[in-house]
Amino acid sequence: MSQGNASAEDRPSVGRTLQKARLDSGLTVEEISATTRVRAPIIQAIEQDDFSRCGGDVYARGHLRTLARAVGLPPDDLVARFNAERGTPPALPPAAPVFEAERIRPEPRRPNWTAAMVAAIVAVVGFVGFNALNGDERATGTPEAAGEDTDAGAEHEAGDEPGSDSAGGPTDDASDEGTDGADAPGDEDADEAVAGAPADRVTVRIVASGRSWISVRDVNGQQLFEGELEDGDSETFTDDERIDLITGNAGAIELYVNGRHIPEVGGSGEVQRLSFTKGDPEEG
Repeated sequence: MSQGNASAEDRPSVGRTLQKARLDSGLTVEEISATTRVRAPIIQAIEQDDFSRCGGDVYARGHLRTLARAVGLPPDDLVARFNAERGTPPALPPAAPVFEAERIRPEPRRPNWTAAMVAAIVAVVGFVGFNALNGDERATGTPEAAGEDTDAGAEHEAGDEPGSDSAGGPTDDASDEGTDGADAPGDEDADEAVAGAPADRVTVRIVASGRSWISVRDVNGQQLFEGELEDGDSETFTDDERIDLITGNAGAIELYVNGRHIPEVGGSGEVQRLSFTKGDPEEG
Protein backbone atom coordinates (compact mmCIF):
# COMPACT_ATOMS: atom_id res chain seq x y z
CA MET A 1 0.00 0.00 0.00
CA SER A 2 2.78 2.37 0.86
CA GLN A 3 4.53 1.52 -2.38
CA GLY A 4 1.35 2.41 -4.35
CA ASN A 5 1.07 5.74 -2.57
CA ALA A 6 4.73 6.47 -3.22
CA SER A 7 4.28 5.62 -6.88
CA ALA A 8 1.29 7.99 -7.15
CA GLU A 9 3.20 10.74 -5.43
CA ASP A 10 6.16 10.26 -7.77
CA ARG A 11 4.02 10.86 -10.85
CA PRO A 12 4.34 14.34 -12.34
CA SER A 13 1.44 16.70 -11.73
CA VAL A 14 -1.27 17.40 -14.30
CA GLY A 15 0.41 20.60 -15.44
CA ARG A 16 3.87 19.01 -15.70
CA THR A 17 2.37 16.08 -17.63
CA LEU A 18 0.87 18.49 -20.18
CA GLN A 19 4.13 20.42 -20.45
CA LYS A 20 6.19 17.25 -21.01
CA ALA A 21 3.77 15.97 -23.67
CA ARG A 22 3.93 19.33 -25.45
CA LEU A 23 7.71 19.39 -25.44
CA ASP A 24 7.89 15.77 -26.60
CA SER A 25 5.63 16.73 -29.52
CA GLY A 26 7.96 19.63 -30.44
CA LEU A 27 5.21 22.23 -30.05
CA THR A 28 5.44 25.73 -28.58
CA VAL A 29 2.88 27.38 -26.32
CA GLU A 30 1.99 29.75 -29.15
CA GLU A 31 1.35 26.87 -31.55
CA ILE A 32 -0.89 25.12 -29.02
CA SER A 33 -2.73 28.41 -28.44
CA ALA A 34 -3.31 28.88 -32.17
CA THR A 35 -4.61 25.31 -32.50
CA THR A 36 -6.88 25.25 -29.44
CA ARG A 37 -7.71 28.99 -29.24
CA VAL A 38 -6.83 28.85 -25.53
CA ARG A 39 -4.83 31.95 -24.65
CA ALA A 40 -1.10 31.46 -24.14
CA PRO A 41 -1.00 32.90 -20.55
CA ILE A 42 -3.66 30.35 -19.49
CA ILE A 43 -1.65 27.47 -21.03
CA GLN A 44 1.52 28.62 -19.28
CA ALA A 45 -0.32 28.86 -15.93
CA ILE A 46 -1.87 25.37 -16.31
CA GLU A 47 1.56 23.89 -17.05
CA GLN A 48 2.66 25.37 -13.70
CA ASP A 49 -0.43 23.80 -12.02
CA ASP A 50 -1.97 27.26 -11.58
CA PHE A 51 -5.66 26.94 -12.48
CA SER A 52 -6.72 30.32 -11.08
CA ARG A 53 -6.78 31.85 -14.57
CA CYS A 54 -9.34 29.28 -15.77
CA GLY A 55 -12.23 30.85 -13.88
CA GLY A 56 -13.18 27.74 -11.91
CA ASP A 57 -12.84 23.95 -11.95
CA VAL A 58 -15.53 23.53 -14.61
CA TYR A 59 -13.59 25.66 -17.08
CA ALA A 60 -10.29 24.11 -15.97
CA ARG A 61 -11.58 20.65 -16.93
CA GLY A 62 -12.63 21.96 -20.32
CA HIS A 63 -9.16 23.46 -20.90
CA LEU A 64 -7.50 20.20 -19.82
CA ARG A 65 -9.56 18.13 -22.26
CA THR A 66 -8.73 20.47 -25.14
CA LEU A 67 -5.01 20.68 -24.35
CA ALA A 68 -4.77 16.90 -23.81
CA ARG A 69 -6.14 16.25 -27.29
CA ALA A 70 -3.69 18.76 -28.78
CA VAL A 71 -0.63 17.01 -27.30
CA GLY A 72 -1.87 13.42 -27.71
CA LEU A 73 -2.87 12.57 -24.11
CA PRO A 74 -6.08 10.76 -23.08
CA PRO A 75 -8.44 13.59 -21.97
CA ASP A 76 -10.44 11.46 -19.50
CA ASP A 77 -7.32 10.21 -17.70
CA LEU A 78 -5.95 13.74 -17.33
CA VAL A 79 -9.26 15.08 -15.99
CA ALA A 80 -9.50 12.15 -13.54
CA ARG A 81 -6.02 12.97 -12.20
CA PHE A 82 -7.05 16.63 -11.92
CA ASN A 83 -10.14 15.64 -9.88
CA ALA A 84 -8.01 13.42 -7.66
CA GLU A 85 -5.46 16.18 -7.05
CA ARG A 86 -8.17 18.77 -6.38
CA GLY A 87 -10.33 16.40 -4.33
CA THR A 88 -13.45 17.31 -6.34
CA PRO A 89 -15.83 15.04 -8.25
CA PRO A 90 -16.23 15.45 -12.03
CA ALA A 91 -18.78 18.05 -12.97
CA LEU A 92 -22.05 16.96 -14.57
CA PRO A 93 -23.04 17.67 -17.26
CA PRO A 94 -19.65 17.53 -19.06
CA ALA A 95 -17.83 20.85 -19.05
CA ALA A 96 -16.78 20.77 -22.71
CA PRO A 97 -19.86 22.61 -24.08
CA VAL A 98 -19.53 25.30 -21.40
CA PHE A 99 -15.86 25.69 -22.22
CA GLU A 100 -16.54 25.93 -25.95
CA ALA A 101 -19.01 28.74 -25.33
CA GLU A 102 -16.47 30.60 -23.23
CA ARG A 103 -13.51 30.47 -25.52
CA ILE A 104 -15.21 31.05 -28.87
CA ARG A 105 -15.50 34.78 -29.25
CA PRO A 106 -17.53 36.57 -31.90
CA GLU A 107 -15.57 37.99 -34.80
CA PRO A 108 -15.57 41.77 -35.15
CA ARG A 109 -18.13 43.20 -37.51
CA ARG A 110 -16.83 44.01 -40.93
CA PRO A 111 -17.86 46.91 -43.15
CA ASN A 112 -20.97 46.30 -45.23
CA TRP A 113 -19.37 46.73 -48.64
CA THR A 114 -22.54 45.62 -50.44
CA ALA A 115 -24.57 48.48 -48.99
CA ALA A 116 -21.75 50.93 -49.80
CA MET A 117 -21.62 49.74 -53.42
CA VAL A 118 -25.41 50.03 -53.80
CA ALA A 119 -25.30 53.58 -52.42
CA ALA A 120 -22.49 54.50 -54.82
CA ILE A 121 -24.39 53.06 -57.81
CA VAL A 122 -27.54 54.98 -56.86
CA ALA A 123 -25.51 58.20 -56.55
CA VAL A 124 -23.89 57.67 -59.97
CA VAL A 125 -27.22 56.88 -61.67
CA GLY A 126 -28.81 59.97 -60.11
CA PHE A 127 -25.88 62.15 -61.17
CA VAL A 128 -25.97 60.84 -64.77
CA GLY A 129 -29.73 61.34 -64.96
CA PHE A 130 -29.41 64.90 -63.62
CA ASN A 131 -26.77 65.79 -66.22
CA ALA A 132 -28.78 64.15 -68.99
CA LEU A 133 -31.87 66.18 -68.05
CA ASN A 134 -29.90 69.42 -68.02
CA GLY A 135 -28.30 68.49 -71.33
CA ASP A 136 -31.74 67.99 -72.91
CA GLU A 137 -32.91 71.36 -71.62
CA ARG A 138 -29.83 73.12 -73.04
CA ALA A 139 -30.23 71.31 -76.36
CA THR A 140 -33.88 72.43 -76.58
CA GLY A 141 -33.00 76.06 -75.91
CA THR A 142 -30.00 76.26 -78.29
CA PRO A 143 -31.85 76.78 -81.63
CA GLU A 144 -33.84 79.71 -80.22
CA ALA A 145 -30.68 81.33 -78.86
CA ALA A 146 -28.92 80.79 -82.18
CA GLY A 147 -31.88 82.31 -84.04
CA GLU A 148 -31.90 85.36 -81.81
CA ASP A 149 -28.16 85.89 -82.34
CA THR A 150 -28.61 85.61 -86.14
CA ASP A 151 -31.45 88.11 -86.17
CA ALA A 152 -29.48 90.51 -83.98
CA GLY A 153 -26.49 90.26 -86.34
CA ALA A 154 -28.66 90.93 -89.39
CA GLU A 155 -30.25 94.00 -87.82
CA HIS A 156 -26.82 95.32 -86.90
CA GLU A 157 -25.48 94.92 -90.45
CA ALA A 158 -28.58 96.48 -92.02
CA GLY A 159 -28.74 99.38 -89.58
CA ASP A 160 -27.85 103.01 -90.22
CA GLU A 161 -25.52 103.31 -87.24
CA PRO A 162 -22.21 104.99 -88.16
CA GLY A 163 -19.13 102.73 -88.10
CA SER A 164 -16.41 105.38 -87.74
CA ASP A 165 -15.80 109.13 -87.43
CA SER A 166 -14.18 111.42 -90.04
CA ALA A 167 -10.67 110.52 -88.91
CA GLY A 168 -11.29 106.78 -89.43
CA GLY A 169 -11.22 105.90 -85.66
CA PRO A 170 -13.68 103.47 -84.06
CA THR A 171 -16.96 104.84 -82.74
CA ASP A 172 -18.46 104.02 -79.32
CA ASP A 173 -20.58 101.30 -80.87
CA ALA A 174 -17.50 99.61 -82.32
CA SER A 175 -15.78 99.75 -78.92
CA ASP A 176 -18.76 98.07 -77.26
CA GLU A 177 -18.72 95.34 -79.90
CA GLY A 178 -15.01 94.72 -79.29
CA THR A 179 -15.61 94.42 -75.56
CA ASP A 180 -18.32 91.79 -76.12
CA GLY A 181 -15.95 89.86 -78.39
CA ALA A 182 -13.26 89.74 -75.69
CA ASP A 183 -15.67 88.01 -73.30
CA ALA A 184 -16.83 85.46 -75.86
CA PRO A 185 -14.31 82.64 -75.12
CA GLY A 186 -15.59 82.20 -71.53
CA ASP A 187 -19.29 82.58 -72.30
CA GLU A 188 -19.85 78.95 -73.33
CA ASP A 189 -18.41 77.47 -70.12
CA ALA A 190 -20.12 80.10 -67.96
CA ASP A 191 -23.53 79.51 -69.62
CA GLU A 192 -23.15 75.75 -69.20
CA ALA A 193 -22.20 76.16 -65.52
CA VAL A 194 -25.19 78.46 -64.89
CA ALA A 195 -27.58 76.03 -66.62
CA GLY A 196 -26.39 73.18 -64.38
CA ALA A 197 -26.63 75.12 -61.07
CA PRO A 198 -29.94 74.56 -59.20
CA ALA A 199 -30.67 77.34 -56.74
CA ASP A 200 -31.30 74.99 -53.82
CA ARG A 201 -28.03 72.99 -54.17
CA VAL A 202 -24.31 73.65 -54.40
CA THR A 203 -22.97 72.95 -57.90
CA VAL A 204 -19.26 72.82 -58.83
CA ARG A 205 -18.13 72.48 -62.45
CA ILE A 206 -14.46 71.71 -63.16
CA VAL A 207 -12.96 72.34 -66.63
CA ALA A 208 -9.38 71.15 -67.21
CA SER A 209 -6.93 73.23 -69.26
CA GLY A 210 -4.15 70.73 -68.63
CA ARG A 211 -3.57 67.54 -66.65
CA SER A 212 -4.58 67.65 -63.00
CA TRP A 213 -5.47 65.07 -60.33
CA ILE A 214 -8.63 65.92 -58.36
CA SER A 215 -10.62 64.40 -55.50
CA VAL A 216 -14.26 65.44 -54.83
CA ARG A 217 -16.37 64.54 -51.76
CA ASP A 218 -19.84 65.55 -50.57
CA VAL A 219 -20.86 66.95 -47.16
CA ASN A 220 -20.93 63.42 -45.66
CA GLY A 221 -17.40 62.61 -46.85
CA GLN A 222 -18.70 60.30 -49.61
CA GLN A 223 -16.23 60.27 -52.49
CA LEU A 224 -17.84 61.50 -55.72
CA PHE A 225 -14.74 61.39 -57.93
CA GLU A 226 -11.02 60.72 -57.71
CA GLY A 227 -8.67 60.63 -60.68
CA GLU A 228 -6.97 62.69 -63.39
CA LEU A 229 -8.54 65.17 -65.78
CA GLU A 230 -6.89 65.79 -69.15
CA ASP A 231 -6.92 69.00 -71.16
CA GLY A 232 -10.50 69.67 -72.27
CA ASP A 233 -12.15 67.30 -69.75
CA SER A 234 -14.94 68.64 -67.56
CA GLU A 235 -16.93 67.29 -64.62
CA THR A 236 -19.93 68.67 -62.68
CA PHE A 237 -20.80 67.77 -59.07
CA THR A 238 -23.80 68.71 -56.88
CA ASP A 239 -24.78 68.30 -53.23
CA ASP A 240 -27.45 69.68 -50.91
CA GLU A 241 -24.95 71.34 -48.55
CA ARG A 242 -21.24 71.28 -49.46
CA ILE A 243 -18.68 70.07 -52.03
CA ASP A 244 -15.05 69.49 -50.90
CA LEU A 245 -12.37 69.61 -53.62
CA ILE A 246 -8.66 68.73 -53.62
CA THR A 247 -6.64 69.49 -56.76
CA GLY A 248 -3.03 68.50 -57.41
CA ASN A 249 -2.41 71.13 -60.12
CA ALA A 250 -4.56 74.17 -59.39
CA GLY A 251 -3.18 76.09 -62.37
CA ALA A 252 -4.64 73.54 -64.81
CA ILE A 253 -8.34 73.84 -63.89
CA GLU A 254 -11.14 76.38 -64.22
CA LEU A 255 -13.89 76.42 -61.57
CA TYR A 256 -17.53 77.46 -61.87
CA VAL A 257 -19.29 77.47 -58.49
CA ASN A 258 -23.08 77.90 -58.46
CA GLY A 259 -22.90 79.37 -61.97
CA ARG A 260 -20.10 81.84 -61.15
CA HIS A 261 -16.56 81.65 -62.45
CA ILE A 262 -13.76 81.46 -59.86
CA PRO A 263 -11.00 83.52 -61.55
CA GLU A 264 -7.95 82.27 -59.62
CA VAL A 265 -7.81 78.75 -58.22
CA GLY A 266 -4.02 78.52 -57.77
CA GLY A 267 -0.67 78.29 -59.51
CA SER A 268 0.74 75.56 -61.72
CA GLY A 269 1.59 72.43 -59.72
CA GLU A 270 0.01 73.88 -56.57
CA VAL A 271 -2.15 71.66 -54.33
CA GLN A 272 -5.36 73.35 -53.19
CA ARG A 273 -8.04 72.17 -50.74
CA LEU A 274 -11.34 74.01 -51.30
CA SER A 275 -14.89 73.78 -49.92
CA PHE A 276 -18.00 75.36 -51.47
CA THR A 277 -21.56 75.79 -50.18
CA LYS A 278 -24.83 77.10 -51.66
CA GLY A 279 -23.85 80.68 -50.79
CA ASP A 280 -20.48 80.62 -52.65
CA PRO A 281 -18.93 82.58 -54.14
CA GLU A 282 -19.91 85.41 -51.82
CA GLU A 283 -21.20 88.64 -53.35
CA GLY A 284 -18.62 91.42 -53.56
